[in-house]
Amino acid sequence: MGSTKPMITIFILLFSLFVLVPIPSLANSRILALVKEKPLVLKYHKGALLKGNVTINLIWYGKFTPAQRLIIVDFIQSLNPKSKKITSPPSVASWWSTTEAYKGGASVISLGKQIFDEKYSLGKYLKDPQLESLASKATRVNSIAVILTATNVGVDDFCMNQCGMHGSTRLKKSGKFAYAWVGNSASQCPGQCAWPFQKPIVGPQITPLVAPNGDVGVDGMIINLATVLAGTVTNPFDGGYFQGPGNAPLEAVSACTGIFGSGAFPGYPGKVLLDKKTGASYNAPGVNGRKYLLPAMWDPKTSKCKTLV
Repeated sequence: MGSTKPMITIFILLFSLFVLVPIPSLANSRILALVKEKPLVLKYHKGALLKGNVTINLIWYGKFTPAQRLIIVDFIQSLNPKSKKITSPPSVASWWSTTEAYKGGASVISLGKQIFDEKYSLGKYLKDPQLESLASKATRVNSIAVILTATNVGVDDFCMNQCGMHGSTRLKKSGKFAYAWVGNSASQCPGQCAWPFQKPIVGPQITPLVAPNGDVGVDGMIINLATVLAGTVTNPFDGGYFQGPGNAPLEAVSACTGIFGSGAFPGYPGKVLLDKKTGASYNAPGVNGRKYLLPAMWDPKTSKCKTLV
């Protein structure tokens, strides 16, 4: 099994740059608003994208509670506009619909098989070869194998340079396939990988938002999962949409780091919706009454980061 170098799509370094910049005063914000924003361009490198029907297969590595699994499963099912009980925009499905503006049309997501590895078959510290090995258990044509690691599992570069990643590898008989990984940062680095639900280690110490599903670690995983899934379908094999070097690209969502609503600036996620009953912040309703907070995504039609609210 040969592999291409995994592409890190969620940068703590980028996040740090975003939160370390001093928060402008109201007067300065008004001045900044008058400055014409330069278009953000993600170049299409003429490679394959994942379009049409795309299956998400999940590998649960380590112990997750049934409630935690359901939060993530409901999110994946919410990506499909044909799912039952989908609300009108803004919604998870309307957020995902921005990927249709990339070449090739829609990426219609469905949930495939789920594999449970609660006994840590490869240990509690994983490197790229182990992630590829786990991903190979859930491959098929036009699919993404997603590895989700529990809060007590370490992954190479987790909390140092990445909160999640996606990449591709090759099987002798099946050809190339895409995979992704996201970890639960609750006990390791929530200030880095679950912001804005946790105060950052550095930068402005604004009061954290309340996680919409009551689980800082898993709600943080949703943000990172959304990021790597968007990056995977629009740049699965290093030849899709991105800006910068191929081994450290800015992609569909990672190009919009730290932006969740209109008016966002360093240390402030932007205007989002508030659940009056729970005090939780969100911007994307999903299936089964779920609410999620999703990051902005680059829109090829406008060359700007698009928010839901």
